[in-house]
Amino acid sequence: MPKVSYLINIKAPVRAARHRQRMDLPQILQKYDTRVPRYTSYPTAPYFSHAVNAERYAGWLADLPRDEPISLYLHVPFCEQLCLYCGCNTAVVRKEAPRLSYAEAVCREIELVSAALGFCPRVSHIHWGGGTPTALPAVSLTRIMHLLRGAFEVAADAEIAVELDPRHLPEDRLAALAEMGVTRASLGVQDFAPAVQKAVGRIQSYEMTEDVANRLRSLGIRSLNVDLMYGLPLQTVESVIETTKQTLELQPDRVAVFGYAHVPWMKRHQSLMPEAGLPDAPQRFAQRAATEQVLLDAGYAAIGLDHFAKPEDGLAQAAAGGKMQRNFQGYTSDSAKVLLGLGASSIGSLPQGYVQNAPKVVDYVAALRRNHLPVEKGIAFSADDKLRGEVIQELMCRSQVDLAEVAGRHGADVGELLKSKPKLASMEEDGLIAWNGTVVEVTAEGRPFVRSVAAAFDAYSHTGGARHSKAI
Repeated sequence: MPKVSYLINIKAPVRAARHRQRMDLPQILQKYDTRVPRYTSYPTAPYFSHAVNAERYAGWLADLPRDEPISLYLHVPFCEQLCLYCGCNTAVVRKEAPRLSYAEAVCREIELVSAALGFCPRVSHIHWGGGTPTALPAVSLTRIMHLLRGAFEVAADAEIAVELDPRHLPEDRLAALAEMGVTRASLGVQDFAPAVQKAVGRIQSYEMTEDVANRLRSLGIRSLNVDLMYGLPLQTVESVIETTKQTLELQPDRVAVFGYAHVPWMKRHQSLMPEAGLPDAPQRFAQRAATEQVLLDAGYAAIGLDHFAKPEDGLAQAAAGGKMQRNFQGYTSDSAKVLLGLGASSIGSLPQGYVQNAPKVVDYVAALRRNHLPVEKGIAFSADDKLRGEVIQELMCRSQVDLAEVAGRHGADVGELLKSKPKLASMEEDGLIAWNGTVVEVTAEGRPFVRSVAAAFDAYSHTGGARHSKAI
């Protein structure tokens, strides 16, 4: 197991974990490599309902405080090619007309959201995700960005981030990114091994990726992220090490290392991959550890569950200062308390609860043509949701939480949280956490299982109403 340098602030002394008898790795994996949420939200999306609709969302927007910044997320559900591992809400669309139609719908949603707000909030962060955002025509990208700047007060130092597919980035899209003021780009890589790329339907050479990175930097987009993945068919420890070393040659500021989530009951195209070539749990764990060690040896800091960053990067600094957050896009240095989602399937986070737009493009566009906010479902926070949500956020972002302190902020009885004591005691015995009765700290050995630790505080986990990916 590699040594991990944590960027956390210890608020209270925590005694070392006690072990009756240290379980070996296969036993640990059997016990904790279970299906648990990724906790990019709490409550998680499977528990959203139609009780939250467009009318309720409009009321929530109107009640937002006017003196606090917000963030925006824009979802583009189109790709030029479908990668077989993909779990995103996206589809291959060849014709220009539906892309233009979708862009016009997004513009209309911006206008409706702006009208419901009734004021012009300051925006500190804009994230374009997908799918592939640059699947939209260049004229649509710049038009949407222009409309955003008119409807919102986009801060001069706002981070404008975009997810990119290096295989499909024509010159006019590059020019559009520069005109949009993009400051950070995230390049999907996953794996550079030719055999793995063939198995997952994504042929992308290192040279192609390097060329795109250089072109982005020539435009002034200096901050680059790279996404890697382990657990794919035909991957080995040796191949992920080689991919990670090649990735380091690109000099990314951040690297995200995701475990492939094999959920063919949700994404049928995943069954087209050679399932016999999927690594088992110990192999996945070894791939994850090997990738991590290469990044740590290169001087990157381990952040949260699956991110790594150069120490001078804003995310590393936010983590070191205890200010990092986790939302539907993963870890972020953005401190805004409100995230408004735009586009099909987008999820917004407001003080009152979560809202999700219609996932199907046809339903999303149809609602906007009727001048209706395209909200399909969501959830209003209960007092217990807010309490447990903060506990889970602390664990996922800072690897520790003071249960008594959080309960005090919410005017709640810490005893409600300590109903998880038997689970926590077992995790302490197994070396995943250390705690002194109220302060829970995830150990270096427990970091890969932090989702399982967080699940101990999930009041919805016993309902069995959702199927998630494995923890590792």
